[in-house]
Amino acid sequence: MTANDPDRATAPRATDRPGDESPFALGLLLRRAHAHAAAVMTEALRPLGIELRHFAVLIVLVDRGPTVQRDLAAATGSDKAGIMRVVDDLEHRGLAVRKTVPGDRRVRAVEITPQGIELFDAAHVAAEPLAERLVAELGTGESAQLTDLLTRFAHPAGGEA
Repeated sequence: MTANDPDRATAPRATDRPGDESPFALGLLLRRAHAHAAAVMTEALRPLGIELRHFAVLIVLVDRGPTVQRDLAAATGSDKAGIMRVVDDLEHRGLAVRKTVPGDRRVRAVEITPQGIELFDAAHVAAEPLAERLVAELGTGESAQLTDLLTRFAHPAGGEA
């Protein structure tokens, strides 16, 4: 049976429209949902003068404390050059500092500054009304249900975080 065989059953074409049953549907919907959420969060961060890539690093620093650049790259899905540019931006704005790691002068750990913590907290305040708009189409309890489902999807039991 070849692709040009008229007897071949036609498989559904992958889309991200409601009702799509293709094996790609979930991934495509998650991609669309991510783009929508990223646009809303970008809108919240814009007045603060940072982008999502900066905020992603601040999240890791708040969560883990001082973190070496290699681990920041892994945690944010960035590459070495990209994470260096983001850390340069944060350092230039006074939101983070690089410090030498005791025992290895070649390695630098990045640490959030008090100004970085202040901006991190301000971003949450700015995002609150936009986050509500993000889930406005969901019914009572559905936002919490979606969060639970996505958490289990992103962090499967026994899997890596």
